[in-house]
Amino acid sequence: MQTLELLLSRSSQPRLQSPAPNEEALQNILHAAMRAPDHGNLTPWKFIVVEGEGLIRLGDLFEQAAIDAGLSEKEVIRAPQLPQRAPMIIVVVANYHDHPKVPWIEQVASASCAAYAMQLAADDQGYASIWRTGFFSQSPVVKNAFSLADQDEIVGFLYMGSPAADPVSKPARAMHEFVEYWR
Repeated sequence: MQTLELLLSRSSQPRLQSPAPNEEALQNILHAAMRAPDHGNLTPWKFIVVEGEGLIRLGDLFEQAAIDAGLSEKEVIRAPQLPQRAPMIIVVVANYHDHPKVPWIEQVASASCAAYAMQLAADDQGYASIWRTGFFSQSPVVKNAFSLADQDEIVGFLYMGSPAADPVSKPARAMHEFVEYWR
């Protein structure tokens, strides 16, 4: 019942503060990710844990990506501040392996499952997170800085820390709009 309760109550937390997950909690988070579904045992993922000075480096990288893409001055100024919204970020990469039975999309889905497992493991230990993507996850400048191949994907930046505000509940959705039964 504890697992079901976690799944039914999980929500993203956009307001994060210190402390970030401690070393024991981080190891649990990473071990949970390693249990993601993985057809062919390819481990089609890579995780980059960013904290401390690394957040500044990531911000500098975001700024360079914004400049190179010709984003507005406002967006360029904002870019280096983005990683400062949390005390830790885990960059989740789908690291593609050419395989005759495991297509690219399945490997991206596996890395995405790993990201979700990290969120659940963080939440279960009293930490909070939000999964962010957007422009920087697709930026060639960012992907190059992480030495990603063309077919690799940044499936998300998991911003992690302690909740800075009460959790915001997800709105209820009418399941009948999203579920179809073939019986």
